[in-house]
Amino acid sequence: MTKDQMFTRRRLFIGGAALLGAVGTAGTAALLIGDGASGPAPTRAAAPAAGPAARRALKPSAYRLQPIAGYGPTVRRRTLVPAAVRREPFLRVDGRGRTMVLTFDDGPDPRYTPDILRILRDHDVRAMFFVCGEMAVQHKDLLREMADDGHVVGNHTWSHPLLPTLSRSRIHAEMARTSEIIDKAYGEPPLWFRAPYGAWNRAAFRFGAELGMEPLAWTVDTLDWRAPGAHTIAARVEKGAGPGVVVLSHDAGGDRSQSVRALRRYLPELLDSGYHVTVPQREYT
Repeated sequence: MTKDQMFTRRRLFIGGAALLGAVGTAGTAALLIGDGASGPAPTRAAAPAAGPAARRALKPSAYRLQPIAGYGPTVRRRTLVPAAVRREPFLRVDGRGRTMVLTFDDGPDPRYTPDILRILRDHDVRAMFFVCGEMAVQHKDLLREMADDGHVVGNHTWSHPLLPTLSRSRIHAEMARTSEIIDKAYGEPPLWFRAPYGAWNRAAFRFGAELGMEPLAWTVDTLDWRAPGAHTIAARVEKGAGPGVVVLSHDAGGDRSQSVRALRRYLPELLDSGYHVTVPQREYT
């Protein structure tokens, strides 16, 4: 599947720092690194740039056992800071130290996703998976595995269409159906959204916010969908590595065996180089 490389630059602040961006109405959102690390003071987002997803505590989900009512202390339910209607997706993360995020799009695919999950598990690393609803509905077990391992699952629409070519009702259906299946299989609704091909429009930003999601793009595109070879994919990640970088790879949408082999190569290199590979977590009040 041909991937047009389109995205705009935003900066995302994690580790307790405010997340500032251009929004339809003035406002901010904030994120936390899952392991509680602190981050820098808020700064204004960088200007847009042209171009073509870790450690956190495991969180309870709908299919895990919950305390019986009246047993133990009363737990106060936290309220998620609402998502704002933005004009551009976030692109980078700013955290303490050499923080990076690995993301995988288009899955889950039983041919490649399990291997990626095993590699991440072997290195005790968390990542983000932006899943398509038509794939997720067929492989709910893989979403449950992602939840058990503490990975973040985001919304990548139902059928991976080019959103600006669709009607508003179709865009909403693509996003809402996917959020519903993620909620059922993963145990909670997605808090992040990524537009297929990086093609965002006003409707996508508005419906994403209405569904409680923040838009996340990427900093480094591995172009693994072109199957350039595992060595080339790994080299692109290692060359593009830096504080705040969000890496885009794929675990579905074609033959992703090179992506799996590349991850096996570059992940230990990143960790040995002192990078903290993590996932963002939205802030709660």
